[in-house]
Amino acid sequence: MIIGIPREIKDKEFRVAIVPAGVKRLVAAGHTVLVESGAGIGSGIADGEFEAAGARLAAGAAEVYSGVDMVMKVKEPLAAEYGFMREGLILFTYLHLAPLPELTQVLLDRKVTAIAYETVSPDNGFLPLLAPMSEVAGRMSVQVGAHYLEKEAGGRGILLGGVSGVEPGHVVILGSGTVGTNAAMMAVGLGASVTVMGRNEARLAALEEKFAGKIQTRPSSRNNVVAEIRHADLVVGAVLVPGAAAPKLVTRDMLPLMQQGAVLVDVAIDQGGCTETSRPTTHSDPVYEVDGIIHYCVANMPGAVPRTSTFALTGATLPYAMTLAERGLQGAIAEDIALRRGINTYNGMLTNREVALAQKKTWEDIDGLIS
Repeated sequence: MIIGIPREIKDKEFRVAIVPAGVKRLVAAGHTVLVESGAGIGSGIADGEFEAAGARLAAGAAEVYSGVDMVMKVKEPLAAEYGFMREGLILFTYLHLAPLPELTQVLLDRKVTAIAYETVSPDNGFLPLLAPMSEVAGRMSVQVGAHYLEKEAGGRGILLGGVSGVEPGHVVILGSGTVGTNAAMMAVGLGASVTVMGRNEARLAALEEKFAGKIQTRPSSRNNVVAEIRHADLVVGAVLVPGAAAPKLVTRDMLPLMQQGAVLVDVAIDQGGCTETSRPTTHSDPVYEVDGIIHYCVANMPGAVPRTSTFALTGATLPYAMTLAERGLQGAIAEDIALRRGINTYNGMLTNREVALAQKKTWEDIDGLIS
């Protein structure tokens, strides 16, 4: 198989879809890897390192896309990349299609087989390709939230950990999955008061045990969310419904109830955000204010720490890329239920139910299409 690795073009997206060790494994197995020149610079990987691992360098994106069987990326294609989409191409990347009807239609019209990292899932329901970036984003959410709580950055002037004689700041985390757990780890480590909210009572109980009484937990309901955000300094939106648009847990009318200068970090923004006032922002322009509440809604948070993120991501994606390369698309998805569940578009058909519901489109079960 010929595999293309383009340079990411999203604002300040410094990750790359593979590291030299991954290239070396693919090449050793008899595959060709074409890497766009400069693709790894943001992650501290020089072109020469890719070449030494056996990759061929391409001068630009057009060369990467034109003659390959599969393209591995980090983020979804942007408008400037739509022209590269073509029938027969396998696109393996984070897609988060639910809030992106235009991109969805391009993939359908061009008959691209799009496999979304975030919906690859084995029978246990775990999301192995989303997990490493969820860890990064969860930990970053408290880090960036603490920064924007500083008065100079527009916040309340709160030190999350407090000091002797002064109570710590209060962090409310909406969601008890991987993002929420990692956000709680960082917040507890800073010495903040932490409340984690979620719908899964068993998961909340497990978190209480994990943190040995250092956090509070509450079931997620409108009344409980209102009660918690009233005295929150930092709210982290960590809700995930795989493939689907995120539910709006913080509504527009709730914002005036919050303290002026509080910070809301919406990690769920890739799936449309879990607050009604969230809209995607960029690393170049990361925050905006609504009713005195600072919103941080950067849709590619892990791109800010690309060295860590790139190596963590490749460690997760490479085994699946090897399967696709070794077995081919049909063989891989016939044998691997996790990869099959990752398919969002196939031969002009939408195959992800949650995306279809979010966009009010029809969909087909992938099992029926490949049988």
